[in-house]
Amino acid sequence: MTNEAGEVRRFWERLGLPGLVDVHTHFMPDRVLRKVWDYFDGLGPLTGGVAWPITYREEEDRRIARLREFGVRAFTAMLYPHKPGMARWLNGWAVDFARRTPDCLHTSTLFPEPGVETYVQEAVDAGARVFKAHVQVGAYDPTDQLLDPAWGLLADAGVPVVIHCGSGPAPGKHTGPEPIARVLARHPRLRLVIAHLGMPEYEDFIDLAERYQEVRLDTTMAFTDFSERFAPLPRRALPRLADLGERVLLGSDFPNIPYPYVHQLDALDRLGLGDDWLRAVCHDNGARLFGLH
Repeated sequence: MTNEAGEVRRFWERLGLPGLVDVHTHFMPDRVLRKVWDYFDGLGPLTGGVAWPITYREEEDRRIARLREFGVRAFTAMLYPHKPGMARWLNGWAVDFARRTPDCLHTSTLFPEPGVETYVQEAVDAGARVFKAHVQVGAYDPTDQLLDPAWGLLADAGVPVVIHCGSGPAPGKHTGPEPIARVLARHPRLRLVIAHLGMPEYEDFIDLAERYQEVRLDTTMAFTDFSERFAPLPRRALPRLADLGERVLLGSDFPNIPYPYVHQLDALDRLGLGDDWLRAVCHDNGARLFGLH
C-alpha cells in the first residue's frame, strides 16, 4: 500500500466509515481517455495560466487498483461523447467494463441525436445505474427536444445523471444554470447530480438543489487549492451546503486531477462542517442513492 493510500484510509477510518463512495471518476476507452488528457495538457490558458498536470496518468488496471487501495467501495466510469454516433459505442464499452469491474457503478451516457431514447432504454435495461452528461464537451443544449424523452425515461426509472453543466473550467455555449432550470421545470423528478457543485455558478446551482428535492451536488474539485485559485466558492454559501448535507456527494475527477486524491478529502475536512456532514458526503449519501449495503 502506498503512503497516500494510507492517508486516504486514515481519513475514512477516523470517521468510522467502511470506505468511500466516489460518484465522479473517469474510465473510458483508452484512446478516448488519452484525448481527454491531451485536452487537459493544453488547458492552462483557460485556467488563468494554471497548468493542469494529470496526477494518475497510468494504465487502466493500475488506476482501478489505486481506487481499491484507497478504500473506494464504489466508483463510476464517467464517459461522454462529443459528437453524434459516439454514445451508443461508449455505452457498449461501459457494459463490458462494469462486467469486469464489479465495484464500478455501471455508467452510461447520451447525446442529443435521433435514437437517443432507444439506446438510453437499452442501457437502463442492461443495468446502467448512473448516466453522465457533459454539456460543455458535447456543446449541446440540454433542453434540446431530442433529449426530452430520454430525460423523462431517466426520471421515471430513477437513474441518477451526473451532469457537467457549470461554466468551469471554461464556459460553453450552453453551460450555466438557466438551461438546467428549464430541464428541471419539465422533469422535476429527474435525479440530476450537478458536477463540481456547478463551478463557478455555485450559488445558482445550490438554488436549484434547494428548489428540487431530487437534485444533488457533487464535490468534484471544489474547495481544493487548485480550484480556489480561479473559481473560489463564496464562503457565505457554506451554511446552505451544510443544510443540503444529505444531497451532497463525494466526487473527485480521478484520474484527471492535478493533485493527490487525498487533497479533495482534506479540502472537505477543513471546511469545518463537522464529521456527520463528512460521513454523509463521503459515503452515506452515495450508498443510499445507489442502494449499497
